[in-house]
Amino acid sequence: MKTKLILFVALCTSIATFSQKKWTLKEAVDQALAKNISIQQNKLSVELAKKNVEIAKGNFLPNLNGNTGGNLNFGSGFDPVSNNRISTSIFGGSVGLSSGYTVFNGFRNTNTYKQAQLGVETSLYDLKQIENDISLRVVNTYLNVLFAKENLGVAKVQAEISKKQIEAANARFEAGVIAKGELLNFKSTAANDLQNVILQENALDLALLNIAQLLQEPTENFDVASIEVETPSANLLYANSSSVFKKSLDYMPEIARAKLDIKNADFNIAIAKGSFLPTITASAGLSTNYGFNLNLPDGVSNTALFTQLDNNLGYGLGFNVSIPIFNRFQTKNRVSQSLINKEISETRLESQKLQLKQTIEQAFLDVKSGLKAFEAAKISLDAQKEAFKNAQERYNYGAMTLFDFDLVRTRLVNAEGAMIRSKYDYVFKTKVLQFYSGELVF
Repeated sequence: MKTKLILFVALCTSIATFSQKKWTLKEAVDQALAKNISIQQNKLSVELAKKNVEIAKGNFLPNLNGNTGGNLNFGSGFDPVSNNRISTSIFGGSVGLSSGYTVFNGFRNTNTYKQAQLGVETSLYDLKQIENDISLRVVNTYLNVLFAKENLGVAKVQAEISKKQIEAANARFEAGVIAKGELLNFKSTAANDLQNVILQENALDLALLNIAQLLQEPTENFDVASIEVETPSANLLYANSSSVFKKSLDYMPEIARAKLDIKNADFNIAIAKGSFLPTITASAGLSTNYGFNLNLPDGVSNTALFTQLDNNLGYGLGFNVSIPIFNRFQTKNRVSQSLINKEISETRLESQKLQLKQTIEQAFLDVKSGLKAFEAAKISLDAQKEAFKNAQERYNYGAMTLFDFDLVRTRLVNAEGAMIRSKYDYVFKTKVLQFYSGELVF
């Protein structure tokens, strides 16, 4: 019985431990990347691009086709036995193999194969860009949960302070130091603080719901592990936006993809120019035929099938050279189109760089503003703490009204909330800059 009890307690403990799993940031990012539908779709696009490479590779190989056919003729026909034309019923057929090989087609097969390989790289960069976007969303929602938890903690502390103030006010009321109305005001403040705790709990539940849905995990008992978010400082700020932009050019997938688009345009130009060059193909064929006279006179038989196939066997080799002379300027115009498309790709690269630079400049400005807001909130909180401490002493000595004391206390609560918001806002904005510089490690 004792053993069963121990096993039961151990089982309950393990179940409770499992149900209280707390996701780390890295686990959350990995889970989101594994479950996201857009990422799965882009992974399939990568596989399609790989198949395009296999298809392009196949153009270097010869083809091989088998063919066979049969016919039944009535009336005048060729007698495969006597080699004369006679009036009878004859069944005949043929069997053959044929193969063709492109010896040269203006390097179009070679450039198509290289272009297909480039397509795989392009698809991988598209995938990387989506993974980056998802990762940033996870970081943001994760920090929102930590922000909500810290807000809830502050709300609970304030509610506990209000509870103790009610106890002190009760004692003072019973001693006749304060009026009943003042005691009721304390109780009203405590009720508001308790309501704020409920609001912050709801905010935390919503933040957990958002990240659970992003990870496609059940929302029940979902939680994330705490991270020690240290008090940020100006050391997190980069020297300037240019240094971040310079690093981002070697890291951001959209820039690499835009560069590949230019290479892809070069291959399109080469493929279009290949139509100016002659095409050389080689061919080989093997064929034989057979026939059976269905109305032979008695005592006469058809030649055996395999004997006919052997006797009628023939084969041949051939080649063909196609030299383009004039095709209504189609090739020339296609080359011109390809050159224009390359210019479009080059301008798109410059546009991507400009957009990235502007985004980083804005992110850098956001970080600077976030730092100023955080430092201001820190100074304000320190001041409000001192003001609240002084107000408590004055109120206890009867030198301050309850109304004025509540005003000071409200300012302190607001300052604590502003401090938490500015801290997490500044931390996330620095993470964004780290992301663009390639230094964000989960």
